[in-house]
Amino acid sequence: MKRILGLLIAVSIVALLAIPKFASRGDVATPAPAAETKRALRVAVLDIAPEHLTEKLSTTGTVRANEQVDLVSEIAGKIDNIVFREGSRVAAGQVLLEINDDALQAELERTAFRVQLAERREAQKKQLSDQGVISGEEYDLALNELNVLRSEQRLIEARLLKTKIRAPFSGVIGLRYVSLGSYLSPQTRIATLQDVDSVKIDFAVPEKYAVRMRRGGEIRFRVKGDEREFTGTIYAMEPRVDTDTRSLQLRAKSSNPDGALLPGAFADVEIVVTETDDALTVPAIAVIPELGGKKIYVLEDGKAQSRTVETGIRTADKVQITSGLAPGERVIVSAIQQLRPGLEVEAAL
Repeated sequence: MKRILGLLIAVSIVALLAIPKFASRGDVATPAPAAETKRALRVAVLDIAPEHLTEKLSTTGTVRANEQVDLVSEIAGKIDNIVFREGSRVAAGQVLLEINDDALQAELERTAFRVQLAERREAQKKQLSDQGVISGEEYDLALNELNVLRSEQRLIEARLLKTKIRAPFSGVIGLRYVSLGSYLSPQTRIATLQDVDSVKIDFAVPEKYAVRMRRGGEIRFRVKGDEREFTGTIYAMEPRVDTDTRSLQLRAKSSNPDGALLPGAFADVEIVVTETDDALTVPAIAVIPELGGKKIYVLEDGKAQSRTVETGIRTADKVQITSGLAPGERVIVSAIQQLRPGLEVEAAL
């Protein structure tokens, strides 16, 4: 009985201690949730102002000599003398190589004697014809023979001139492909002569740029192994677009005083297509293409507003806006995908 009584007393004490806690929990009111605060979207903006804009076109080209020719002989014969040195500079008209002319000299001497005899015969016939001793026809035959011999003499003299190979223009002569004493034919290449005081740059541009190319336009280019930037001037272009490549071939000229530009070199060419001093440009990311046109978002009275625009020159990271934007307006250039007309935005500092 004592144990049971003690247990009941213990349970009663525990129950009495728990009652105040449950009561206090029921008296405390649940706090109401805090009201949500609506915040404006923070965006980056660009203040629009006119600026200088250049549209450039990059392409590739080839450096060529201003003038280049493979030196060959017009007649066949044995090489008697080689006057030039490989890689040297030669002047226009300078003798480079001589072909043996012994046979031609003998032919010329023989023909000279025949001309002298024909001249005496023609003089005699003329005198007899004037006296009426012979007919005019007989004199004409003597005169014709003299003229034929004179023509043969001039022909041999012309062939003799061809035994000396001369430089057609001033330039640098390349490697030699013949040797002293070898037999030379008209198909044998002697060497290559190049004028490299100035060089030509051949390049092509896509068809859509053809109408914007002009003579006198400037190009800039670089070649492998040289960090310098060279300039040139367009002076010629094909009168038609290549139907296979759909491109227009052009040629520019550049000075080459130190000989750094070697014919045959590969060139990275940059052409200035157009320039404007009052262009309004925005980052390319700010222009949103849509059905039937393009748009941008501007910041007006704390809200984003869409604006339909027309574009012009496009560079690597900028787009020219030709219509739909005015100087002084603020274009939104971030969070573009989250924008909608009338959305409250705040310019990030």
